Amino acid sequence: MKAFAVQGSFGLDALRPVELPDPEPGPGQVVLRMRAASLNFRDLLVVKGLYNPKFRLPLVPFSDGVGEVIGVGEGVARVKVGDRVCPIFNQRWIDGELTAAKARGALGGELPGVLSEQVLVSEEGVVAVPAHLADEEAASLPCAAVTAWNALFAASHIKAGDTVLVQGTGGVSIFALQLARLAGARVIVTSSSDEKLERARSLGASETINYRATPEWDTQALSLTDGAGVDHVIEVGGAGTIARSLRAVRIGGRVSLIGVLSGGAPELNLFPFLMKQITAQGIFVGSRAMFEDLSRAIAAGGLRPVIDRVFPFAEARQALDHMASGGHFGKIALRF
Repeated sequence: MKAFAVQGSFGLDALRPVELPDPEPGPGQVVLRMRAASLNFRDLLVVKGLYNPKFRLPLVPFSDGVGEVIGVGEGVARVKVGDRVCPIFNQRWIDGELTAAKARGALGGELPGVLSEQVLVSEEGVVAVPAHLADEEAASLPCAAVTAWNALFAASHIKAGDTVLVQGTGGVSIFALQLARLAGARVIVTSSSDEKLERARSLGASETINYRATPEWDTQALSLTDGAGVDHVIEVGGAGTIARSLRAVRIGGRVSLIGVLSGGAPELNLFPFLMKQITAQGIFVGSRAMFEDLSRAIAAGGLRPVIDRVFPFAEARQALDHMASGGHFGKIALRF
């Protein structure tokens, strides 16, 4: 089978096509013929060696995809040949709280990823996807959509009438916008692009803030909530945005720490946590049970993931370059 692997050393130029043996399923395992994959910012960091330079090479990257079951091992009962499923991001986190043992099982890192024509995983590590989704749409769910679901509905309990502030228009942020709107929440979106903000409004954003035109976007968020602050911030910026997120959130509100696009080591004023009783929680994707809840919600609500651009499988490097440019809105996908 054809695949891509990071070989020899990390770096975009080290991602090269390879031929690998077709996998054979053992007891409790399934083989998927991949139909599509999608990119996350993590994938770019992994390939560059910035996520974890201790990952063993060669490494087949990418965590997110959808495929058809083409082989099952002895004792497999959860799926059958012909089923269309997504492998879950963290193959060992089935349910319950995250533990150190469960955290050591992410695809495209500790385990081989999905950037290959066939993928071997445990039957416990797959989830059936909503029938109304195209392959590229389904492939976008395992990391970004589950992360947004975890932040809004598992780690928190967003309800109709709450106000959610979403930073940017990447994969997690757009899923957070769509899912929060599905629950009846009001959503404020920030971006440096008026064009992207207009698209966010078309997806249901109530208000938008261009943070280049309005650098003190936290003050604007307070103004939009009559000084009270938002109920929940989807924090993907990291060091460059966390201080404003803490100012924008209400007393007793929540900040979900998801990304570190502007760095991960801020000089942080701790007083807002105390004076406003803010809850801040890191979100590391989610469990299979969360993915299953998400899939039911997507099917019931008819939600369609936003796909920015679809590249052919052979152009995985070009897809990563597009991710690195930061010009995307929603998810970038690969079609096998």
